[in-house]
Amino acid sequence: MSGKLYIVATPIGNLKDISFHAIDVLKSVDLIACENPMHTTKLLQHYNIKKPLDKFFDHNEKEKSKYLLQLLNQGKDIALVSDAGTPLISDPGFNLVRLLKLEGIQVIPIAGPCAMVAALSASGLETNEFSFEGFLPAKQSLRVKCLQRLVLDTRTLIFYESPHRIQQTLLDSIQVFGLMRIAVIARELTKQFETIKQLPLGQLYQWVHRDRQDRGEIVFLIQGAESSHRHHEMTDLLKVLMPYLHGKKLVEVVREYTGVSKQTIYKAIERINQESG
Repeated sequence: MSGKLYIVATPIGNLKDISFHAIDVLKSVDLIACENPMHTTKLLQHYNIKKPLDKFFDHNEKEKSKYLLQLLNQGKDIALVSDAGTPLISDPGFNLVRLLKLEGIQVIPIAGPCAMVAALSASGLETNEFSFEGFLPAKQSLRVKCLQRLVLDTRTLIFYESPHRIQQTLLDSIQVFGLMRIAVIARELTKQFETIKQLPLGQLYQWVHRDRQDRGEIVFLIQGAESSHRHHEMTDLLKVLMPYLHGKKLVEVVREYTGVSKQTIYKAIERINQESG
C-alpha cells in the first residue's frame, strides 16, 4: 500500500497558531519535506518533534518530486511544509501534488494559517469576492502591466510583496489605480510588530516611506473597482477642473486621482462638452 502526502499548514509567525492535528501528523510521518530545514527545525524543536527533513524548494521541486513519489510508493508517509503558512500558496508543491494525483497517491490537506486569508479578514475590505494574485513581477514594466490588467476588477485584490519592493509597488499602484483607491498593508502578521493599515494609496505610500514600514513579511491588498462610483467621481472632478485645465494636463490630473484610463476620460470630456452645448 502506498503512503500518503500531508499538506501541513504551519504558523506564519506565532508558533501557538499550529493545530493539534498538524502536530499529530508531523509526529506520525516518516519524512518532512520543507523549504528550509533550519527554519522548520525551530518549529519541530518547539513541539519536541524529531523527524528526518528533506529540502524541497522551487529549484529542486521537479527532481525531488520523483524521489518523494518513490518513497510514497514504498509505503512511506510524508508531510510537506513551507517556511510559513499553507504550502502551495505562492510556495513550492504544485508539481508534486499534480504528479501524485496522476499516480493515484492520496494527498491530504491539514488546514491552518494562511497569510493572505488572515490579512483579508482584518483588512476592512470586501471579503465576499477576492482575487489572490501572489507575488507581482519583479520587473517594473511587467508589474505595471499586471496591475493595469486588474484596474477594473471589482474583487478585492491580494498580493504578497517583498519589503525591498513595496515602496515601488505602491508608486506603480498609484500610477495605475490613482491616489484615492483604498488599499491595505498588512505586515508581520501574528508577530510582535504586527501592523495593518488601511489608507488611500497616496497616503499609504507616504506612511510606508515616512515611518519605514517596508520591513518584514507583507500582504498588500487593493480595494476592488466600483465602476459606477468611480465614473461619477471622474465626471464630477472633470466638471470642477475643466474651467481651469485643458487637454493632456487635465487628463493626467484626473487619471492620477481616479485611476480611470485616458481613453475613458477623453470620452467623458467629449460627453460633458456635448451636454453643455
